[in-house]
Amino acid sequence: MPAVLPPVRPITLAEIEAARGRIAGTCVRTPLVRLELGAGFPDIRLKLENLQPINAYKLRGAANAVAMLSEAERKKGVWTISAGNAGQGVAYAARKAGVRCTVVAIETAPASKLDRMRALGAKLVLVSYEGAWSALDDRAYPGVEGTFIHPFDDDDFIAGHATMGLEILEDAPDAVAVICGVGGGGLITGVGSAVKAIKPGIKLWAAEPETAAPLSRSLAAGSPQKFPEWQASFVDGAGGQSVFPRMYERMTPLVDGAIVVTLDQTRRAMRLMAEKARIVAEGAGCLPLAAALTGEAGPIDMNGGPIVCVVSGGNVDMATFCDIMAATAS
Repeated sequence: MPAVLPPVRPITLAEIEAARGRIAGTCVRTPLVRLELGAGFPDIRLKLENLQPINAYKLRGAANAVAMLSEAERKKGVWTISAGNAGQGVAYAARKAGVRCTVVAIETAPASKLDRMRALGAKLVLVSYEGAWSALDDRAYPGVEGTFIHPFDDDDFIAGHATMGLEILEDAPDAVAVICGVGGGGLITGVGSAVKAIKPGIKLWAAEPETAAPLSRSLAAGSPQKFPEWQASFVDGAGGQSVFPRMYERMTPLVDGAIVVTLDQTRRAMRLMAEKARIVAEGAGCLPLAAALTGEAGPIDMNGGPIVCVVSGGNVDMATFCDIMAATAS
C-alpha cells in the first residue's frame, strides 16, 4: 500500500537556519569563487560544492535528514536510492551517527561513486536506472528494510540543501541569477527556497542535459512530463526520465525557467573550469556553467551583477575526465 505523504509545502527560512546549525559539524561552508573569463563574458561565480567531504552537495541534505531521525528510526537503519552522490551523503551521515545504511544504487553509476559508497560502510543493492526511478516513486524496494530517506522529495533533505542559498547571498548579495543542475529537483528547490525568501527578484534557472530534460518539457507544457527519449551519458548526476508531480509542485513557485544544454557544451564547460580555475567537476556540476555561457540566464556581456553557478559535485571517474579533456583540447 502506498505511503500517505504529507502535502507539499514551502521550506521556511527558520527551518533553513536551524538546518545550518545542525549540519555545521558535518558539512563545509564552501567558497564562492569568480571564474575569470575576460571581456565579453558574464560575471560568473562558482559555488564549489565539490569541496564537501563527499565531494558533492548531497551531504547537506543527508546530514540534516539523518540528524532529524528519531531514535526508533535510527535503530531500524536507513536506506536511500541513488546514482552515487545521495548515497554517499546518507552513508557518510549515517556512519557518523552510528546508523546502518543501505543504498539502492544505479548499476551504471561511475565505479568511483559505487566504490566510495561501499567505503563509507553502505550495503549496496544494484539495480537498473528504470528500477531505481520506479523505486523513488514507490518509496520501497523488494527486500530492503529500514527508515527510507528520499534523496530529493523530503522536507529535511531540502532544508539542508537550502543552507547553500544562505551562503551564496552572504558572499554575493548582488547576485542576479543562480543556476542549478536538476535531477530530482531537491537542490534547486532548496537553493530557491533560501534565495527567493531573501531576495525575491533574483532569477533561478534550472540546467538540464539534452539527453534528459523533463523539467524543460514540463514547464513548457504546464504540467509534469515524462522524457521517454532519455539517454544515459557522463552527466549521470542530473536529468531524469520524468518530473515527479510533487517535485513539480515544489519547483514551479521558485524556478524562472530551464536551460537545456548539449553534451558538447557541458564538456567544454568541464574543460573551462579545469583550465581557468583548476576545478575538477562531474558532468552534472558543469551544467550550470554551460547554461550560463548560452546567454539564456542573462546576456553574455551582462554587467548587472554576478551569475552564480552551483558546481554540485566532483565525483567523476578520472578516466572519463581525462577523455573529455583530451577530446575538447582543440
